[in-house]
Amino acid sequence: MKLLHIDSSILGARSVSRTLSRAAVERLREHDPALEVIHRDLVADPLPHLTGDHLTSAPAVIEDIALGSRVLEEFINADVVVIGVALYNLTISSQLKAWIDRIVIAGKTFRYSAHGPEGLARDKRIILTVARGGHYRQGIGLASSEHAEAYLRAMFAFIGVTRLEVIAADGLSVSDAERESSRQAALEAISTLAPC
Repeated sequence: MKLLHIDSSILGARSVSRTLSRAAVERLREHDPALEVIHRDLVADPLPHLTGDHLTSAPAVIEDIALGSRVLEEFINADVVVIGVALYNLTISSQLKAWIDRIVIAGKTFRYSAHGPEGLARDKRIILTVARGGHYRQGIGLASSEHAEAYLRAMFAFIGVTRLEVIAADGLSVSDAERESSRQAALEAISTLAPC
């Protein structure tokens, strides 16, 4: 089994989403010590954003296109993907968006058919560990303004993923007590993750 671990928070060691994603990977490794893990830190090693040159395969971006191919292969070859997701300005980080742009590729992870788009990544299990400063759970607070989890759910559904799990820590910026309570609740949820 292969696991791809993605981190996207700019906060480094202070990041709750990184703490949660690391805990999820450790939990899955407890179930399967032979699990092969690839870690991609999108902040320490950011992917360039796509440009018009990518569409024409201009010589200036040949190296970057090769990098995009490696990123896509990491995703395609993974059985499980754990993504640490930090909420910035109501959505995902630009670093994570650049990664999404490298894996949502026509003919690779989805295709257009006479019946509309068809996802090709059906066999993947995706685990999102989400950290949010406010309250964004369904039905309370700023739920209608949450465009990180909602966006990722839509994108992964678009490419055919049906096994998507979300573990979220909300209210991290409300108070120290709420931050710790929410972090602990998320870690407890992670401790119940099923094997791959």
